[in-house]
Amino acid sequence: MVEIKTPEQIAKMREAGLVVAAIHAATREAAVPGASTKDLDEVARKVLAEHGAKSNFLGYGGFPATICTSVNEVVVHGIPDEKTVLKDGDVISIDCGAIIDGWHGDAAYTAFVGSGHAPELLELSRVTEESMWAGIAAMKNGNRLVDISKAIEGYIRRQPRPATGKYGIIEDYGGHGIGSEMHMDPHLLNYVTRKRGKGIKLVPGVCLAIEPMVSLGTAQTEVLADDWTVITTDGTWSSHWEHSIALTENGPLVLTAVDGGKAKLAEYGITAAPDPLA
Repeated sequence: MVEIKTPEQIAKMREAGLVVAAIHAATREAAVPGASTKDLDEVARKVLAEHGAKSNFLGYGGFPATICTSVNEVVVHGIPDEKTVLKDGDVISIDCGAIIDGWHGDAAYTAFVGSGHAPELLELSRVTEESMWAGIAAMKNGNRLVDISKAIEGYIRRQPRPATGKYGIIEDYGGHGIGSEMHMDPHLLNYVTRKRGKGIKLVPGVCLAIEPMVSLGTAQTEVLADDWTVITTDGTWSSHWEHSIALTENGPLVLTAVDGGKAKLAEYGITAAPDPLA
């Protein structure tokens, strides 16, 4: 069953989403050469404490940290530790969440450590982020879940191919419903397959975490011995972007974006829903 939220519940999710945005800002600033991924985890813990929020990652299925820190060929679910020290030229995707009064927020971004990154890495992150926004723009009343998948995949496939030959849209992981739990129905693919059909109809109160993951090569992944860390099978580097979005009577509200998604949605001719906390 898909959980339909009331405006009051969406307002709580917006509170949680803004905490996630604060974690993003703080960890982005801290993601510098010489910092360990455990250092970034501690930054996130401090932000949660400052906002009176709880982590929805820590302890989830036994996950041992507050955020996921996925470096270079790690796609998702990288575990922060003292041994993983960021170097100039690294790419890191940070995924994190927060809970306020039982309601969840979840978002991810890709950052560049230091300088000197290859153009194809910069373009990989741009393509992944923009495909996310294309998916968000497709989150319209009356559309189906598959319309979001089409928008994400369509955007990626229309881009010039990288020097490596192709973009791999990760197949084993995707977006999801979010609300009173972090991961809920429906599961959202970042590509289209006939096996999944059209999916649910999008109506006010549906809340989704839209999160494309793209590599510079394969779409295939494997999980390391820690049972969490997911890497590309060919070792190519990847990017991960995510926002949590609520569909309202007045359109989409990007819960984990500081401006509610106004600026980026405007590029698609879409007016973001009013911020319930404004």
